[in-house]
Parts: sequence; C-alpha cells; structure tokens
Amino acid sequence: MRQLTQKLRSGKMTVLEVPTPALVSGQVMVKNHYSLISAGTEASTVKAARKSLIGKAKERPQQLRQVVEMLKTQGAVQAYRAVMKKLEAHSPLGYSCSGEVINLAQDVTQFAIGDLVACGGLTASHSEVVCVPANLCVKLAPDADLKQAAYNSLGAIAMQGVRQADLRLGETCAVIGLGLIGQLCALLLRASGIRVVGIDINQAMVDIARQHSVDLALNRYESGIEDRIMQFSRGLGCDGVIITAASDSLDPINFAGAISRKRGTIVVLGAVPCGFDREPHFYRKELQVKMSCSYGPGRYDPAFEEKGFDYPPAYVRWTENRNMQAFQDLIYSGKINLNYLTTHVFKLEDAPSAYDLILERSEPYIGILIEYDTSKPVDFGRVALLRSDRASRAVEAEAPKAATIGFIGAGSYAQSFLLPNIPKNRKDVILRGVMTATSTGSRSAADRFGFEFCTGNEQDILENQEINTIFIATRHNMHAELVKKSLSAGKHTFVEKPLCLSESELQELASLCQMSYRGEGTQPLLMVGYNRRFSPLAKMLKEAVGSGPMAMIYRVNAGHIPIDSWIQDPEIGGGRIIGEVCHFIDFLIFINGSLPTSIYAAAMEDAYDFHDTLSVVLSFRNGSIGTISYFANGDRGLPKEQIEVYAHGSVAVLHDFKSLTIYSHGKKKEKKLMSQDKGQREEIRLFLEAILQGKEALIPFEELYATSLTTFRIEESIRTGQRVPIYRPAAAADDQQLVISYN
Repeated sequence: MRQLTQKLRSGKMTVLEVPTPALVSGQVMVKNHYSLISAGTEASTVKAARKSLIGKAKERPQQLRQVVEMLKTQGAVQAYRAVMKKLEAHSPLGYSCSGEVINLAQDVTQFAIGDLVACGGLTASHSEVVCVPANLCVKLAPDADLKQAAYNSLGAIAMQGVRQADLRLGETCAVIGLGLIGQLCALLLRASGIRVVGIDINQAMVDIARQHSVDLALNRYESGIEDRIMQFSRGLGCDGVIITAASDSLDPINFAGAISRKRGTIVVLGAVPCGFDREPHFYRKELQVKMSCSYGPGRYDPAFEEKGFDYPPAYVRWTENRNMQAFQDLIYSGKINLNYLTTHVFKLEDAPSAYDLILERSEPYIGILIEYDTSKPVDFGRVALLRSDRASRAVEAEAPKAATIGFIGAGSYAQSFLLPNIPKNRKDVILRGVMTATSTGSRSAADRFGFEFCTGNEQDILENQEINTIFIATRHNMHAELVKKSLSAGKHTFVEKPLCLSESELQELASLCQMSYRGEGTQPLLMVGYNRRFSPLAKMLKEAVGSGPMAMIYRVNAGHIPIDSWIQDPEIGGGRIIGEVCHFIDFLIFINGSLPTSIYAAAMEDAYDFHDTLSVVLSFRNGSIGTISYFANGDRGLPKEQIEVYAHGSVAVLHDFKSLTIYSHGKKKEKKLMSQDKGQREEIRLFLEAILQGKEALIPFEELYATSLTTFRIEESIRTGQRVPIYRPAAAADDQQLVISYN
C-alpha cells in the first residue's frame, strides 16, 4: 500500500510503498476514502523538517539536551545512532480520516466489516489503509458524506474547546483566529445557540466567516474593535473567548481579557503564549483561563485509547470518542455544513504539492483533503526491497551455513544497539525481513539496515523458510508467545529481556525447551538479551574475583519513568522488576557462577505501588550473597550503575561499564574504556557465531529460567514481607528437578 511520509533529515516528502499495518487487539482496519491535512499542525512539522540541522536543534531544545546527555553517558557512537534513527526514519503525517472498515480485531464488537467510519489520532494518517484503536473511531450512517466526515479529529478538538467555554443558550462568545479550527468552533457555537464574534488578522478569513459561521466578523486591526464587541454584547462583554490562533505574540491572550465580561472564561485552544498582563483585565475582572486538551477526556490515556476502556457517561459525559460522534451527528443532521471549508482536494500521489501550497501560501486555502483510489484492491503482501548486491550474497551463501535473519520489532533500542551490531558485509549473515508495529517503522528499518523485505504480518517472518534466525524486540507482553512460535518453527531465537511476564508463560517455555536445553545439533538456540555479562569489563571482573563464595552489591540509579509509560503497565511492560531488574539478576548469576536459591525484597512505598525503588537480597547455591539496590528516586547526575564484588580478600568495582578498579594485596589496578560498553556488540557477535558454528547456547536455559523465576519471587516477597525460596520442590517438582539436573 502507499502512504505519505517525510524524512526529518531532509524534509523530503514521498508517497511511499509500505506494508499494510499490523492489526492488533482493540483496533479497526480502515480503507481510507479521504484524510484531512491539518494545515497548522502539519505545516509546522513540515517546516521544521526542512530547516538545517542547526535549525532543527533550535526547534527541539529538549531533544538536543537528551542527545548531549547521551553523548556524555554512552559515547559518540550511540548518540549518533539515536540521532540518525530520528533523522532517517520515514515519518507519517496526518491524524484525521474517513473510510470503510475492512477488518477487525477479534475483541472489537461495535463495528462490522463494511461500516463507514471516521477516525482520529496519530494512526489515522495519510495512508491507503490505517489501523485505528476502536475508541478513536466512530460509526457513520451508510449515506454519510465522507468528505465532511474526514474533518473528524479537528471537529473533536473544536468541540472540546467549546465545551471548556461552558456557555449557555443566548450568551456571547468570541473566537480569536478564524483558520480551520476557528471556523469549526464558530460553526459549533452557532449550532448551540451562542452569538458568535469572529476575529482574525487575515481579512479573507474574516470575510469567509462573516458569510458562513459568525454573527459579527472583525479584523483585529479594525479601529474601535473593542467598542463594536461591547455594543454587540449589549455592554456586557463576551461571556467566553476561545483562542484558536497560533502566534508568538501576547496580543491574543491580552485582547481576550479586554473583551471579556467580568468573571468570563477564556479558553486557550491554539498555540499562543499565556503570559498575560495581570492588570487591568485579568485581575479586576476575575477572569478564568482554561486550557483545552485535544479531542477531550481520554486523550493520552493508554487505557482509553489503546486498551479500549471507556469512562462511564454518568461521570464523564463527553469523552474524545463521544465528542467525535456528536460532531458527526451535527454534520449528518445538516446542523453544520463544512462544504465551504474544503478549498482543495489532492490525489494521494499529488499530496506533497499540498504542503508546498501551505508553506508557500501560493493561493488561499482552508481545508485540504487527500482523496484515495478506493477501486484499488488492498495489497496485504510484504514489500520486497531486494538489492542486487544482497541478492548475489543470498545466492552465494549456503543456507545451512548462513544466519538468515528476520526481525520482529525494531524500535529505538533495536535500532541503536542490536541492528547496528549485526555485520552487514558478510556472506553468511543475511538480513531477510523486518516487521514493526507501524508501516513506516517497518519500511524505515528495512531501508536503513538493508533488509530484503518489510512486512506488517508476523507470519511473513515466522513461516518464512528462508529465515532461520529471529530477533524479537517488541513490547514485553509479546515476548513469550513469539518465542514459542519461533522455537516451534525451528528458528534460532534472540529475544530482548524479559523472556516472559508470568510464571505460567515461563513454565510453557520450559516445557518447550524440555528443561535440558542445550541448543546442539539441529535444535534452535534460545538467547535472551542479557548483554551486560558480555561487556569486556564484566569478563575482566569475573576473571579477577574467581570462583567460590563472594559478596556482590549492584546499585542502580534507575531514574523515573512516567506512570503512563507502557513499561509501568503490568499487562504490557510487566513493571520494572520483571522488565529491568532481570538484567541485574542475570549479571550476579554470571559473576558468581551459581543459581539463586532464595530472596528477600523490600520496596519503598509509593502512590502507585509500582515497586520501582527497592532492595533485593539474594542467596546462591555456592554460598554467595548478592544485593540489588534498584532506585528510581535519585538524581540523573549520578552514573546509573555500579557493581562491587568482595571475594578472597579482593574487591572489584565496576563503574557504569566505563571503568573497572581492582583492589588486591594492597594494590590498585584500573582499566578504563573510551566510552561505555554494556556488551551489546559482543553479545550479537557470539550469538551469530554460535549459530554459524553449531555451538551451545550462550546462556544455559537453567540460568534464563532462574532469572525470570527470581523476578516473580521478588514481587511475591514484597507482597508478603517474607523471605521466599526461588524453587519449591513440594509445590512444583519440575523446579526441583531443574536444580538437580544442572547442579
């Protein structure tokens, strides 16, 4: 299928061939008929992309600071990779469309194939096919006007602004800024029985509003404008003012104060500064200033938008979904007519010209639609990108002696630490196919790293006979199922941590691996991305402390993760104990060469019960002890990780995988690296070598099993306040058998 994309590095816009997006739980697949260009928001994005690198840096100071911080902590290579991932990616545009349902996730029941719908949100892009969460999609009448319906997102934004003004029948509202959002606000206000004043600095927009959407239309620079508004409001002033303008000036907010009545409401919907003058209006009139957040309640809430949970209407009457539905009802009933707003309609292949028109202002415009060829059948196949050099390499390489790779999930971590470390010029390493959550993500990864094809269907990877090795770097909740499918298909499997999110999933994987997993012969290898044990300084530390009982301290200044991050979601990310503390458990297992037998954990109380600031004490079979201090409440100025190991009269201190200090026999030895090395490169090299040379798994399965099991026991210990054994012979004989068979 085709999708309009842009590269941030050059600003170049392309109608690109991309795979059909993957349909996941809670989503509706829609064949677009029309999509709306949001001239304000999208033009700003396009304009920023066309700036120089210095201009881009000035435009995004926060991201620049992140790059500088990464440069300090992880080195130039990782900072460069992070920047290039952003600059070279194919970025989608658009967030409002209408079309026909062509497929549904199994858990979506409120729609049927063939329904006409209007969609909103970032996935409702300028693309022939989109997959949209059900709560960002509303059903239309069979005879609905899909051109007008495509205004869905902007209509909901305008409606939320009107609701924030909280006006009553017969009251007066001024709309400052008569662009597309301003026109929509004015139409909604008039349909609600509100007397509307429209104000803009563009006389053409003033004239259009006077004809279609407002009762009094004025140019901001018109003399006596305040007097005219006071006269229109019968000497009272405006009950409400909605600012839809986009400006760096303080004039819109201060002018709103001047024309408001006492105790009036000002709603900031547009991108304007709010540093208003306290005197004479805001203080003396006791004005109320409100912000309007996008489409309404539910916006930016993953539970609502991604998982499909609704808010009870009795408590939250107007969600973003209900705002969209109300907007569509007004269109269908004829109470508002948007036809005059559509000044241009472009075919998808001509869409880049629409943005040139907007940026160059070569002719007047308001609403610009992209029209799709609906007679064209949907292509659900993968997008082949085979280059001649890779084709010749694929022919030359004998399949049994080559690692032919498929990638499922290629987000920031994979593109920064995994894919760059896969050798590109070896005949025995072939990058076959890649799949990510989005169409543009798949195509971006394929183009950047040289995959032969990209796809939106995991079966194109899992069932591909030309692929013998699969990397899994998706969100955590998908790991266990994809590992099962990959191993069952006979594929060597590398999965990013964690291996799984529940003990039941772990037992299923253990059964699949038959507990005596070694990866020999034709058996597929299983590898979890516990990269720290492959760091050069980690290997030096292990050699320095030797074997036998030792005491280990692992301190992690983990940092804060927002409460709405998918990582904190127990169903998707599993939380930070399962999702990240597993790294440090594996490292202690590696250093002391023995499996844990029991743990005690305590977590600091927090408002959300995330348990992301905690201390863990582990006992090991060889008599070693280890402490993991994982703290999310510290300052970022302190380096993230430090490991201390005390053994046989010596002490080794590993500082953030940049330097290693060994104290022994009264002497001090120190090894420093030029930049941080957490072992990702060596991890990938050894994994591919094990495949190509028929070696054993890099990490024995009993260690992978023990690491995951320990994370579940940590949560149990926090919950019960008790010391907890890792294995329970009485409750699960298989666990005991595992210990006996490997120790």
